[in-house]
Order: sequence, then structure tokens, then C-alpha cells
Amino acid sequence: MKAIVNVDLNWGIGCNGKLLVRIPEDMRFFKQTTLGKIVVMGRETFESLPGGLPLIDRTNIILSRNNDYNPSGVIKCSSIFDLNLKLSQYNFDDVFVIGGETVYKQLLPFCSEAYVTKVQTKFGADKFFVNLDLEDDWELIEESDAKAYNDINFRFCRYINKKIL
Repeated sequence: MKAIVNVDLNWGIGCNGKLLVRIPEDMRFFKQTTLGKIVVMGRETFESLPGGLPLIDRTNIILSRNNDYNPSGVIKCSSIFDLNLKLSQYNFDDVFVIGGETVYKQLLPFCSEAYVTKVQTKFGADKFFVNLDLEDDWELIEESDAKAYNDINFRFCRYINKKIL
């Protein structure tokens, strides 16, 4: 299992149920990386998707404790135990955790890698990702050259979880 996320300088990931910034190259990277894969997300992340619809050409799994929440076109899991049962039928390397904050915190210890788009700006975030630079078990192994979009600088980074790999 892998995580994929876009963070600002404070490792912020969202505010008021929305992404902090939309960078076309990052969106293309996200789509290219997760296409044909399994994406795991929380209810709020699912509801923030365009049109509140599942991501096309991916198996969408939603982790939510709300038993009455059953959107169509997705697999709904109500616990980590339930999620693990569902994920056992897939190749773990094809599973991507895509948010939000609570789901990342719950599943990050089980992720072997994290694809992190680091935006070199601070936004007013109310949701955060774990700062992998401060985590002993995580190591930055790959970093792209600096890129820019509308005066926003960013880099694509890849971390590995040394506890798993």
C-alpha cells in the first residue's frame, strides 16, 4: 500500500473540505499513478471529488463508520478490519491511500511508500499529513527538480517506509 498526497510547507493538505491548491501537473501525476489501481479514502475526501462521483478507471474504497452512508459505485468499509478483508483480494502494491487526514493517519503505518508533492508555500490549512521529514521510519529517496505553476514552486518526492521495506 502507498500514500499519495500534496502538502504545503506545513504539511497541510486541505482547508474547509477542499485541496489547498490545484496544480495541473500534480493532478496529471495523481491520475497517471492511480489509474487502474485501488484508491482508499474517507467520506469527506470522496464527497470532495468532482461531482461527488467515484474516480473513473479505479476501484474506489471508502472508509467510513457511518453505516447509513452507501454511495453507489464504491466499496464501503466501516472499519480497518473490514478494509483489510476487502484489500486482501487485491495486490497491496496497487492500493493508494488518497486522504483525508484521519485515513492517512490510520493507514500510513501500513504504507511502504509515499508520493508527496511538496508545494513551497504556506496555506491556511485545517487538515494535515504527517511530516515525513521528522519521522525516523521514513526516508526521502527521490526528489524531482524544482517545478513551478503560477508562481507556486513544487517538487515531486518519494519516501519509503524503512520499517516495511
